[in-house]
This record gives sequence, structure tokens and C-alpha cells, in this order.
Amino acid sequence: MSLTRLILASKSAARREVLANAGVVFDIQVAGIDEDALKVAGVDARELAIELAKAKALVVSQQHPDAVVLGADQTLAFEGGLISKAPTLDAARARLVEMRGKPHQLHSGVALAKGGQILWADADTAHMRVRDFSDDFLDTYIATEGDELLHCVGSYRLEGMGSQLFDKVDGDYFTVLGMPLWLVLEQLRHFGALPK
Repeated sequence: MSLTRLILASKSAARREVLANAGVVFDIQVAGIDEDALKVAGVDARELAIELAKAKALVVSQQHPDAVVLGADQTLAFEGGLISKAPTLDAARARLVEMRGKPHQLHSGVALAKGGQILWADADTAHMRVRDFSDDFLDTYIATEGDELLHCVGSYRLEGMGSQLFDKVDGDYFTVLGMPLWLVLEQLRHFGALPK
């Protein structure tokens, strides 16, 4: 039996790497949705992650109706608000200073679509606490990571030097990278994009 073609509707290098390292064969097509239009006041951060993933999956699924399309996105909830990607390194620095010594929640939403219909959607959450790092560490961190910080919702990459920002992470490593792998692999098998 032949497998259904899988398309990842995400430009995230971390998500691509997680899937590829797991032996999943897929194509990539960036969805190009207007994420800000979906971020309305009062929306639960976890539900928003799911809605963003669904929107990405649907857009690409309509262009490739015979493929299973995997959409994925993340939201970060901090002190009752929603954090977006920092537009500049100065903004990233200010955000990290604000988060220093405090907890936040990182929600990774995923969705599968085929033929312009959502097949499945869910999210997983990691509870994370930023350590009380020094200003010297922050200077070194920003100089080392540079513009990579502008592509991550929390201005950190746990797979890189960003791991040194934390003193506690409760949750799955793959969820932090934006791809709750165990949830996704089970559903890819169910919908014929991976062998059972």
C-alpha cells in the first residue's frame, strides 16, 4: 500500500529537523497566512496555537487536495498575555529581561488537513521557567544568537544556547521545538502518511 504524500506547512527549521530526524518523508510549502488577523483579544493561547496550525494546514491543503498537510504553530502565554516574536534585538532583550526569573507556557498547536478539510487538531503545552540570569550572560547570549532570536516566539531556541536561559522545563522537548512529535506521529500513521 502506498503512503499518502505529506506536506509540512511551516517554515520553521526546527520543525523540519524534528520530522526529518524521525524518518518522516515530507515536502514543504509555507502557508503564508496572516497570523495577526487570527490573534484577537481574549483568545486562549492554547486554542490560538491550534487555530493557527489549522489555518496553515487548510491553505496548503486547498492547493494540494490529495496530500495530507501538517500545519504547526506556537503561542507563548506570559503573565496573562500573549507574547509575539520580537521585531528587533532590542525588543528581544527587553522581553527576556521581563521574563527573567518567571514562568511561562509554550503551546504547540498542530493540525492535519486533506482536501480542504481538517482531519485532526490538537496542542501540547510546556511549562517553562526562565532563570534569574545575569546581564553579562544576556549580552553574550544576544551576541551569539543574533537575528535567530527574531524567528522564535520567546526569543530562545532550546536546541541552541537558549537552553541556558532556563532552570526548569516541564514538558516534552519536541513540544518546545514546535512539533509535539508523539501526537503527530500517531495521527500520521492513522491517516496513512506513515506506515502502521
